[in-house]
Amino acid sequence: MTASHQFCTFYLGEQYFGIDVLRVQEIVRHQPMTRVPLAHPMIRGLLNLRGQIVTAIDLRCRLELTPLAADGEPVNIVVQTADGAVSLLVDAISDVLEVTAERFERPPETLQGATRDLIRGVYKLSDRLLIILDTDLVVSLPGEASL
Repeated sequence: MTASHQFCTFYLGEQYFGIDVLRVQEIVRHQPMTRVPLAHPMIRGLLNLRGQIVTAIDLRCRLELTPLAADGEPVNIVVQTADGAVSLLVDAISDVLEVTAERFERPPETLQGATRDLIRGVYKLSDRLLIILDTDLVVSLPGEASL
């Protein structure tokens, strides 16, 4: 029997990403955020989720992608970290996808920069690639420990 893994999948533009489904607390539609003065640019603000204050990270900014259009409303993927809940802002949610380990490949050596450190690997699907992010590294500020 081949081992398989389940991922919560989402889009940033046309790119298809996944994070370990066991780390996902909930998916929440766009929520009003309170900006944090002098915060790192990837920190979009703070959310109040039923009394729990959650830091919102702009995943486009974290991955050095172009910003979401001004009229776009990101979706929140709330993940659990060692320091509590953190929201990852993404363009659109897809499905929970189960993939077999035999389709997994590590990031190529030619991939350089911050992105390489944030990617655990890629799953080859029939019609596209699923890029798997390292949740702990994604929620950490560049060059620092996790939030």
